[in-house]
Amino acid sequence: MIATDTYDSAVRSIYAAATEPDRWPAALQRIADCMGDVGTVLLWRRDDGSIGTIVSPALEETHADYIANWAMRDTRAHRVIERGYQVSTDAVTDGHVVDDDEVRTLPIYTDYLVPHGLGWFAATSVAPDPHVWVVISVQRRFDRPRFDDAELHLVSQLGRHVEQSLRLSIRLLEGETRGAGLTKILTSMNIGLFGLDSLGRVTMTNPVGDALLGKGLIVRDEKLIAENRSDRAAFDALLASILRDAVPPVPKPLIVGDTEGGRVVLHVLPLGTPNMLAGAMLADTRALVLAVEIDRDQPVDPTILRDLLGLTLNEARVASLVGVGLQPRAVADHLGIAEETARTVLKRVFGKVGVSRQAELVALLARLSLRG
Repeated sequence: MIATDTYDSAVRSIYAAATEPDRWPAALQRIADCMGDVGTVLLWRRDDGSIGTIVSPALEETHADYIANWAMRDTRAHRVIERGYQVSTDAVTDGHVVDDDEVRTLPIYTDYLVPHGLGWFAATSVAPDPHVWVVISVQRRFDRPRFDDAELHLVSQLGRHVEQSLRLSIRLLEGETRGAGLTKILTSMNIGLFGLDSLGRVTMTNPVGDALLGKGLIVRDEKLIAENRSDRAAFDALLASILRDAVPPVPKPLIVGDTEGGRVVLHVLPLGTPNMLAGAMLADTRALVLAVEIDRDQPVDPTILRDLLGLTLNEARVASLVGVGLQPRAVADHLGIAEETARTVLKRVFGKVGVSRQAELVALLARLSLRG
């Protein structure tokens, strides 16, 4: 059993890194601590092919060896994308990508992992942005039992909090590489941003956020509220929960609409205690609302489909592309998987959402007001 205080500490550490990316190594260590493991690796890759990694302090030396000598020879990593689509869960582990004989004979185990005291991994992928793919991988000692289903579920849950925090943090990480300050990064972000104090009053907005007012959100008596009454109760309840420091077990987006049929996706990040290190701009801010207007001419963000339809992220990635008219072969090419795998995943999606054809899936997305 995982101690509640250990899990809560990990979640708080994850959100502390949202506005202070230097805290990510400590947050990754807290994730590993939940299961008594060595450490955690966070890898992100953008559509343009650029990549980045952050690791727990305990894995720095080991990871340096991996990058220098093993990244191109890691059989597990080469298989994990394809085989990740073949399983119906969001987390994968060694048993999904190698068999027992390979564990005993593959150099990645015999010559790299075991000499470093490592053995097993539990990984989950998340998508803080439609153009960014992220995986977190918890590393376990070889002399411990392999990850079981309950632990894989826990990794998936923690991954969702990582995803939520990274919606902001990954933009700050990219801004830091360009030498931009926090204020400049927040004001130039291409998504709407609203800061709220402990009473729910707006403390700051960026230009995109200002432009979204009247498109599903309004400010009344200094407070951010949903424009439509039908959306208001759910939004108010979510904000009240976050501002009471009651982080949901699995964060989910909220969709609000305007009177003309537009839709805006909202993600609420808790900041907790005063964030003085992040600068005066956020000193009184206890929560950040990230707002993204849905573009009906683009594929639906897979995370929205995942959360609305009860899909895995990989299933949602396939559904999103099929929903804009791509055939399974094109979907497979786009995702870097086999066509047969794409077809198998699509059948799982059909079964979960209760349709049998691509046209019915497109119609379902239209009924959800996610497609035109």
